[in-house]
Amino acid sequence: MAGSLFDQLKKSGLVDDKKAKQIKKQKYQQAKQKKGKKGQPVVSEATKLAEQAAQEKQARDRQLNLERQQAQEKKAAQAAVQQRIESNRLTNYKGNMAYQFVDGSTIKTLHVSQKIHQQLVSGEVRIALFEEGYALVELAVAERIEQVDASLLIPMPTTQDDTLSEEDKDYYAQFEIPDDLVW
Repeated sequence: MAGSLFDQLKKSGLVDDKKAKQIKKQKYQQAKQKKGKKGQPVVSEATKLAEQAAQEKQARDRQLNLERQQAQEKKAAQAAVQQRIESNRLTNYKGNMAYQFVDGSTIKTLHVSQKIHQQLVSGEVRIALFEEGYALVELAVAERIEQVDASLLIPMPTTQDDTLSEEDKDYYAQFEIPDDLVW
């Protein structure tokens, strides 16, 4: 009994050549399908976890790079503002008139000339924080600084008092005091 089962069935006459080729073809296609299924990689749980960890690390790295880039851009903008203040600050402003302003919760005084005092009162010149002190800059420069970082400018005093009612404003209007009195 040498030979395969198929050969033995063929000799005994139970299977003919046509049917034999058909069965052989089906067997070949089944083997091919099984091989194709085996060809797909089996993803283990450890591989899935490793891929997920790698994706999370990439997301964290992207976020850190974005934060670093934003910090660098902010630092560059601050340096540009400081340079703008340095190059456009008024230098000959000292005089004998005291101009008082509020910085945070403290009242500060700058001694300026009468011309600069008038410009400060009218809003043509603004006070900016610079290094460890203050610098006077023109309104156009102050507007550009305000677009980047408004906290570097000392707020302008408002002339309106919104806490008073209309009735009180009418009453106090008869006692108006000018802002530019020189004592």
